[in-house]
Amino acid sequence: MPFEVIAFLVTLVVVFFVSAIKILREYERGVIFTLGRFTSVKGPGLIIVIPGIQQMVKVDLRVLVMDVPSQDVISRDNVSVKVNAVVYFRVIDPERAIIQVEDFLSATSQLAQTTLRSVLGQHELDEMLAERDKLNADVRKILDSQTDAWGIKVSNVEIKHVDLDESMIRAIARQAEAERSRRAKIIHAEGEEQAAEKLMQAARILAAEPQAMQLRFLETLTAVAGDKTSTIVFPVPIDLVQPLLQRTPQAVTIDKRE
Repeated sequence: MPFEVIAFLVTLVVVFFVSAIKILREYERGVIFTLGRFTSVKGPGLIIVIPGIQQMVKVDLRVLVMDVPSQDVISRDNVSVKVNAVVYFRVIDPERAIIQVEDFLSATSQLAQTTLRSVLGQHELDEMLAERDKLNADVRKILDSQTDAWGIKVSNVEIKHVDLDESMIRAIARQAEAERSRRAKIIHAEGEEQAAEKLMQAARILAAEPQAMQLRFLETLTAVAGDKTSTIVFPVPIDLVQPLLQRTPQAVTIDKRE
């Protein structure tokens, strides 16, 4: 056999084995199809794929981050908002991710968009702004149950922004201001109620001891006299004036001289 033929055959065999050798990283798996039929899932490490007979489709098992585009959502109280989110998921079954769905990335993205609109449309605007954790959990649960047949595990869903128009922002600001005013009035009323209770208790204590009332009156005069003023107007207790009014007048004798 000529040397050229041997060299050609050796080269052909080497090329065949080189093309048959595949190396998969730790986070990669290879879905193997033999003559068009599913055979196995191989990897990681060194694997052999027979050229022309077997085909391999690589699948990444790492967590994928998908940005859900902004969606127009009408809340239950008929408020139009724009909402976007981010979805964290990964492939846990490479066989189903390749066989059961044509493009699991596109399918997951479309499903996330429709689920986001559906779930948020069932809640009011206040719930969207105040209960994001609950909404995130609801969207994640629905996505996870729907993508389970595709071999995909949705680990987390986070709503990033809830955008409102200017008129709605002003309305919410007025509502918040009214709420703060209501709370301020309630706090003021509670303070007046507590002050009235304390004054009533103080009045009972002073009524039990009349001398305590006089001492309190003198203390008030001392506080007023400390201010820079030339005129002091204060009430005089009846208890101080009453002894003077009860004194009997003395007879006045007038000598008359002729």
